[in-house]
Amino acid sequence: MKRYTVAVEPGAEKDLDEITEYIAEHESVDRAIDIAMRIERSIAGLEMFPNRGAYPKELLELGIRDYREVHFKPYRIIYRVLEREVVVVLIADGRRDMQTLLTSRTLGA
Repeated sequence: MKRYTVAVEPGAEKDLDEITEYIAEHESVDRAIDIAMRIERSIAGLEMFPNRGAYPKELLELGIRDYREVHFKPYRIIYRVLEREVVVVLIADGRRDMQTLLTSRTLGA
């Protein structure tokens, strides 16, 4: 079975840090650590099955099929599949304005 390397862009790393900090501040440190570890496991799972994710609907509406997503509710992990590499570009709470986040992060707008 083909394995992919998984890279997390600095912006997505910052996203995870901010999510963790928010949960630690508003809920508990233990919950924050648990959520961060679960998100990291979801990302690690892309090493074997990167094409399992759906296309983000907000990008499909723009005709963009270069990105996929997996969910760890309510969080969405947005990534690109390249030849032998998966690149995570965004980790966000899906209740946020995803159109703006995706446009900004993927199109640089």
